Amino acid sequence: MQKILSHMRKAIETYQMIEQSDKIAVCLSGGKDSITMLHALKALQKFYPKNFELIAISIHPGFEFFDIKFLQKICHSLEIPLFIENSHAKEIVFDIRKEKNPCSLCANLRRGVINSIAIREGCNKIALGHNQDDVLETFLLNLLYTGNISTFSPCSYMDRSKITLIRPFVFTPEKEIRRFIRKNNLSVMPKICPMDGTSKREYMKQLIFTLTKDIPMIRANLFGAIQRNLKDW
Repeated sequence: MQKILSHMRKAIETYQMIEQSDKIAVCLSGGKDSITMLHALKALQKFYPKNFELIAISIHPGFEFFDIKFLQKICHSLEIPLFIENSHAKEIVFDIRKEKNPCSLCANLRRGVINSIAIREGCNKIALGHNQDDVLETFLLNLLYTGNISTFSPCSYMDRSKITLIRPFVFTPEKEIRRFIRKNNLSVMPKICPMDGTSKREYMKQLIFTLTKDIPMIRANLFGAIQRNLKDW
């Protein structure tokens, strides 16, 4: 937890992600990133100089093996209220539209439901579990597939909903999250999306891994370029 909190607090304070009396909705998918972030924010809440409130939001995508009881057990142990909503993402994305590249549409559907719940529950912040590896992979996806030099921002204010998206793990390498899960013997929900392991994002992950063998500093160089050259960073 020490390393996780160190990376997370650096991001929070660098980008002023948390202010006094914030009510933060944590997106809980059941994967390693969201579970670790929920634990880390709960731990931070105990000593952070600014008081903030936490709730968790989970979106049931419609897949048969989505384990609601598993998520409820996590939140109960941390004493964090959990709100679960249906999105019908599987039906819309895979059954009706039969999308070959479904990630973007699926994310948009989830985002709309998450925003609605956050507004309903009086939240002014939504915390997403994107880690440093996600930052780099998104940067390469946008560069190589669309010709845009961009990635998601650490903080994004949404005018329509008046909610700020925060990503407290943007400085946290994925390997540190895996280590935290392993050392604390935490369970994660099995991956249920049929695109897991076959998407363009997975290809970017493998590309970075391969390039690192010849260019050991590639991760640091990419992340430094993002911070120096993108205005949202």
